[in-house]
Amino acid sequence: MDRSDVLGEIAGRIERRHLGHPVRVAVDGRTASGKTTLADELAALLRERGREVIRTSIDGFHRPRAERYARGRHSAEGYYHDARDLPAIVALLLAPLGPEGDRHYRTTSFDLDADRPIAQEPKIAAERAILIVDGTFLQRPELRLHWDATLFVRTSAETAQTRGLDRDATRLGGEAAARDLYAQRYRPAYALYEQIAEPEASCDVIVDNDDLACPQLHIRATGRLA
Repeated sequence: MDRSDVLGEIAGRIERRHLGHPVRVAVDGRTASGKTTLADELAALLRERGREVIRTSIDGFHRPRAERYARGRHSAEGYYHDARDLPAIVALLLAPLGPEGDRHYRTTSFDLDADRPIAQEPKIAAERAILIVDGTFLQRPELRLHWDATLFVRTSAETAQTRGLDRDATRLGGEAAARDLYAQRYRPAYALYEQIAEPEASCDVIVDNDDLACPQLHIRATGRLA
């Protein structure tokens, strides 16, 4: 299957879910695995098919800098435990779009660049809308029950780091500084996530994304998109 075939297969399976509330889709994976690109492509395809799509990222729900870096700028435990405001993600976005929600949702709670909270006005989702959220650690125990489908974008650690350095070196202070962050913060944090949440064993779909042109699709026979 080429990339368009993979996206089409996933989109069709998501579209067939009828839950009486918006379908909440997580696009999970390690840092720089290609989550954002895949989520954007999937959202665009579903919109082309006439569906309302709410497209956002877990990065809209960071915690203040002092809390994120309380254990140190290079702390893997800090990245896993302290980076995002999980109660805000649930209260403002996931629960409102769930079976007991009123569909009044918000897609962000924090301005990362300004390091301050955002009081975003709520929007109202259609019953058959599809929410697509990309980010790391989306299958944490605190979030897992709030998804209606989970995609895991799998890449090797080496491929992800190469992509991440190309993308982030300038923003992170140069290649050497970026390598240090990947080695000390991002990769060990993902290993911690694997230990706690076993994301590949818990997702509904795995997309092997080392080959961007021809990713490999694995649908779990017991998953929600089977």
